Amino acid sequence: MSILQNIHGHEDLTALSDEDRKALCAEIREYLVSSVAQTGGHLASNLGAVELTVALETVFNTMRDRLVFDVGHQSYVHKLLTGRQADFAHLRQYGGISGFPKPHESDADSFVAGHASSSVSIALGMARARTLLGENYHVVALLGDGAATGGMVFEGMNDAADSGEPMVIILNDNEMSIDKNVGGVAKHLYRLRMKEQYIGFKSLYRRFMNKVPGGRSLYRATKRLKDRVKRFLLPTTIFENMGLTYFGPVDGHDLPGLIAVLRIAKGMKCPVIIHVVTKKGCGYAPAEKEPSRFHGIGKFDPATGKNLAPSKPGFSDSFGDTMLELAKRNPRVCAITAAMPGGTGLLDFKTKYPDRLFDVGIAEEHAVSMAGGLAKQGMVPVVALYSTFLQRGYDQIMQDIALLRLHAVLAVDRAGLVGEDGATHHGVFDVGFLRQIPGMKILAPATLEEQKKMLIWAVECCDGPVAVRYPRGGDKRYTGCGWEPENPVICHRLGKDVTILTYGTLLENAMGAAEILSKNGIEATVLRLTELSELPARDIISRLAGEKLFILEEVSGGTGIAAQLALEMGEIAPNIRVFSRDLGPNFVPHGSVTKLYEHCGLDDKSVAEYIQEVLKK
Repeated sequence: MSILQNIHGHEDLTALSDEDRKALCAEIREYLVSSVAQTGGHLASNLGAVELTVALETVFNTMRDRLVFDVGHQSYVHKLLTGRQADFAHLRQYGGISGFPKPHESDADSFVAGHASSSVSIALGMARARTLLGENYHVVALLGDGAATGGMVFEGMNDAADSGEPMVIILNDNEMSIDKNVGGVAKHLYRLRMKEQYIGFKSLYRRFMNKVPGGRSLYRATKRLKDRVKRFLLPTTIFENMGLTYFGPVDGHDLPGLIAVLRIAKGMKCPVIIHVVTKKGCGYAPAEKEPSRFHGIGKFDPATGKNLAPSKPGFSDSFGDTMLELAKRNPRVCAITAAMPGGTGLLDFKTKYPDRLFDVGIAEEHAVSMAGGLAKQGMVPVVALYSTFLQRGYDQIMQDIALLRLHAVLAVDRAGLVGEDGATHHGVFDVGFLRQIPGMKILAPATLEEQKKMLIWAVECCDGPVAVRYPRGGDKRYTGCGWEPENPVICHRLGKDVTILTYGTLLENAMGAAEILSKNGIEATVLRLTELSELPARDIISRLAGEKLFILEEVSGGTGIAAQLALEMGEIAPNIRVFSRDLGPNFVPHGSVTKLYEHCGLDDKSVAEYIQEVLKK
């Protein structure tokens, strides 16, 4: 009989024997591989965290205790163990469970976690709330996949150490962040410090010394002596220097050992950090061999690990190829990425020009400010970030690049809807915040060829800050390049009744809607903007068919160009009526991009119906 199917929460796990829990881990790995093979998702990181999550759910009751994930894609095992096994058939699909923690799914999900490096700050807030309200629960922050490379982690740890709030910070080190401690003395002290008798003696000694006359002074003196001897014998960790109690390194696949150390940490009345060493992809050979490919993967054959859908060249690949050309022509060209050389298409650049590829870890603010420094001293930096993560560098774009009109290029990957990763990852805010920045040019290609031409112009011809935003995936129905720097408006279809205006790859939806309208006797002109900074109102007016303009944008409600363009056009031609449709005012859920277009009313059919309704009125 399957053990996993009978696990619905903390009580079921605590009732198991050590052997049963070990067998459960094997079942979970088999289940993850077979399930994610059908739906796609983040596999390698979850395979590496199986024992760690089982131990956490055994020691803590996450329906009451607060477990805060950092890089929340490592939460699949947590979801399996907290009553959501039946929902995994629809993981990351429209209407199904998310691939990230979502409190509306379960009380066991204490917080949303899509971006990295914030868990310690959130967990400290929860711990302080617990103290202020006089409540009784435990708080755990679980970092992983390089989250500790983000500076916010250390801001949170610094404050946590100063606060003295009891909480547990777990660093799931899958060889992407902190190295193991070495040396025989370190291992000896580690074994000693992990013994419950030692921890118990320390606690008893502290209580005793607090009660005897002069005991507190004597305890402080002996503690200082012990710390000095320890520092003399061993290099201290950065965490201990902050004031955190440090345990580690701990074998992240030793389930009984993990449970033991977590129980010790749970009983301590101070902030504790546990350094757990795991292997990404553990237990599934293809994922162990290629952890980066199985980090986030589509449907695959579980027997071989091979992708079921053939991969096609996309905008990220095209960006990487273009960067190789640019770097070859100009030794001043360099690239910056934040822990995603693969995702942004820069792996070949990293191999060919290792001295000019700077992977800063999950530190977008640092990436942007460093680009400012490079540009100020004569380099041409290209910062490749996903749109959703570029949000974290907004202040740095403003202060450290735009204010001095520095020539830095932002390659804004995954602009628009990204699909199954959902609300935390959709790139639907960059148009709004980049348009606020004085001097910032924003280019929006619709095809791979156009993206290449825009990137070359941005690097070789522009003299200030410029962003090139492009979506996930590749060419759709339309290929080629109609863009020239002096031509910010392109006409793709001529009609006499109404005009549709859009930009980027949403061109496909606009053209599809125009075809539907044509079958119903309405002929639409379709225009596309290639630059979103300065809006060419007069040029658009000169090309209008009829007096109604419909603007389509793949952005969050009201954050695009529609309002500004309507204002400018109204001052020139008050008779023109402007209507707009975007993704709406709410966060967009997860699901396929096609399904999300339907959800938001931006698919071909919905747009055509909307235009027909307006024309009837």
